[in-house]
Amino acid sequence: MRATRAVQKILANYEGETPGVKANLCRMLMEGKLGGTGKMIILPVDQGFEHGPARNYAMNPAAYDPHYHYQLAIDAGLNAFASPLGMLEAGADTYAGQIPTILKVNSANSLMSDTAGKNQAVTASVDDALRLGCAAIGFTIYPGSDAQLDMYEEIVEMRKEAAAKGIATVIWSYPRGEAITKDGETAIDVAAYAAQIAALLGAHIIKIKLSTDHLMLPEAKKVYEKEKIDVSTQAARVKHCMDASFAGRRIVVFSGGAAKGADAVYDDARAIRDGGGNGSIIGRNSFQRKREDALAMLSKLVDIYKGKA
Repeated sequence: MRATRAVQKILANYEGETPGVKANLCRMLMEGKLGGTGKMIILPVDQGFEHGPARNYAMNPAAYDPHYHYQLAIDAGLNAFASPLGMLEAGADTYAGQIPTILKVNSANSLMSDTAGKNQAVTASVDDALRLGCAAIGFTIYPGSDAQLDMYEEIVEMRKEAAAKGIATVIWSYPRGEAITKDGETAIDVAAYAAQIAALLGAHIIKIKLSTDHLMLPEAKKVYEKEKIDVSTQAARVKHCMDASFAGRRIVVFSGGAAKGADAVYDDARAIRDGGGNGSIIGRNSFQRKREDALAMLSKLVDIYKGKA
């Protein structure tokens, strides 16, 4: 497999990285229907921890089976499949080598009190990722949480170990917690800040939410207004988040969020494409649909990122 010029250009941004990390980034970028384009669609199925089984899978009971998700990612021609330890182990032998995988190494759940604070437990290791043949580890941080500094220290150590063993790191950077209002979780100034934090922590791939034009931080708001930073459209906000990710020198994928209509998913993808984002990481909006509907939707997303739709 020879990397395309588009992929080589992306890999050149990761100066000082180990050959193993670059090889695994290349592996994901060259996989599937978007292979070689520099764009990515990743299937994440880590929501069972946070929301529970019925809320995730009851609307499409076939999705209770881990093999369903492996097969969906393969048949849809996606770049990678991300999930916690148990789900990846449940299909690791059957699907070995057929789709790059990302091991989600920390998780939270909704069975905690509101006073517990926003944090996640480490639930898997770099050695687990190595044993399962994963291309990357995935780790969530909560900028705005009282526990955020502990989370930063955890991922810095895990990233160091992963890089030494040739495994890439994906950081889910989700503003949440005691210092963040509900509207602030998707405010553009906070979203760009979250992307910057993930880049500074050494993320090879950054996962953030699409944002609104709301500005939460008073001091930041003054700068946005003075410098006339354009956040008027979703594409403009994607571009701003790419600027925050080392001027686009880091791969950034945007999450799909809760289930929504297909047209809204397509509009999001067009905004990501037009704003220079690298792609989508889309879970509930795919696996909560019936398989044939999910495949049709993912096929159209591929066309959108190829500029055909």
